[in-house]
Amino acid sequence: MSLLADDPVSLPADDPDRGAASIFLLAVGLALVLAGLGGASIGTARVARHEARAAADLAALAGAMRAIEGEDAACARASDFAAANGGRLTFCTVEGLEVVVWAEVEVEPMPGMVRHARQGARAGPLFGPVE
Repeated sequence: MSLLADDPVSLPADDPDRGAASIFLLAVGLALVLAGLGGASIGTARVARHEARAAADLAALAGAMRAIEGEDAACARASDFAAANGGRLTFCTVEGLEVVVWAEVEVEPMPGMVRHARQGARAGPLFGPVE
């Protein structure tokens, strides 16, 4: 005697709704996983942008301290500071005593996807009315 044969609650084999809830639950789970991956990617990109901004700001300040020694000395110092902050100096110029730099940070928001966050900064003496 089989338990299924005497079971009055069992559904017929040709019921079209059999397993629909499982498929729906899998679809909802996949949507949640994709939303989580998207949120993590956006968060990673934002963090990289902030890292690039910090690297550029500190590189510009460090370069401005050596601006009086010339562009080579100022840009070498700025490059050292950008590297120390996890970035790479992509552009550096000295205009008078003002240093303009661009720094770049490599970010991998998802496995296998490499992007670059870039930020620029400028530093030098303050020009304006003295009160």
